[in-house]
Formats: sequence, structure tokens, C-alpha cells
Amino acid sequence: MPHVKVYITLKPTLLDAQGRVVEHALGTLGYSRVHDVRIGKYLSMTVEGDRGAVERDVKEMCERLLANPTIEDYRFEVDE
Repeated sequence: MPHVKVYITLKPTLLDAQGRVVEHALGTLGYSRVHDVRIGKYLSMTVEGDRGAVERDVKEMCERLLANPTIEDYRFEVDE
């Protein structure tokens, strides 16, 4: 069965408040060279079907449930 990796991130034009908090915390720990931290989601799943069906299903899953297309971008990889 194909294994799918899904990556979901906020659109680049939106402020990532969590990323800013992490960036600040890293700075206070002495990692002052870290900038522009962005937080996202990663999902890993296996999906039954041929590659075309899996890609169609995962795209639909992302658009209907996994990602908010108004504020988030997504991409996925299918490994046979």
C-alpha cells in the first residue's frame, strides 16, 4: 500500500504566532542565528489504491478536512 506524507503550513503572507514564540525562545537559549521560524503539521498515512486514486483521495482529504485552504498551504508525497 502506498505511504503518504502530508505537509501543511500557514500561507507565507500570514503571521505565524507559534513560530514567533519558538523563535524568541530559541533566541533566549542562545540560538540567536535562527530567524523566520514557521510551524506546520506533518501527517503520515497509508492509503489503499493505485497511485492515481491515492493522489485524488489525499488531495480531497486535504481540501475537506486536513488543511484550511483559506490560511494554509499543503503538499504531499506518495511513496509506493
